[in-house]
Amino acid sequence: MNTDDNTEKFRIDKWLCAARFFKTRSLAADAVECGKVHINEARVKQAKSVVVGDMLTINIGQKQYVVEVLALSNRRGPASEAQKLYRETDASRQRREAIAAQLKAQPQPFFFKGRPTKRDRREIEHLKKGR
Repeated sequence: MNTDDNTEKFRIDKWLCAARFFKTRSLAADAVECGKVHINEARVKQAKSVVVGDMLTINIGQKQYVVEVLALSNRRGPASEAQKLYRETDASRQRREAIAAQLKAQPQPFFFKGRPTKRDRREIEHLKKGR
């Protein structure tokens, strides 16, 4: 973690990978290119430099993170080190938890592989009858 070295550039795609929002740098770069990452509410390119104090909005699937950059790093390390790079806002955390609870409350899709078994056919009948 480098906090006092101002000469080195910290690209947004490298920082997102180091902070473990994305598994690889190419996935982070694709997300930035598609407009799923904003710095201070402005759409950016993947070569944009990140500085301490920037507010990032990161959309990953149905989740949205709003985080403040606390430290800079280009190296992907352990999760405990990555969590020290940013601080998520309380509003963002509450919104994500509400979305997670809403998704958990929805019925799960019913899939079966190949020909349905007798048990699967009973479940299908129950779904059709609305029990």
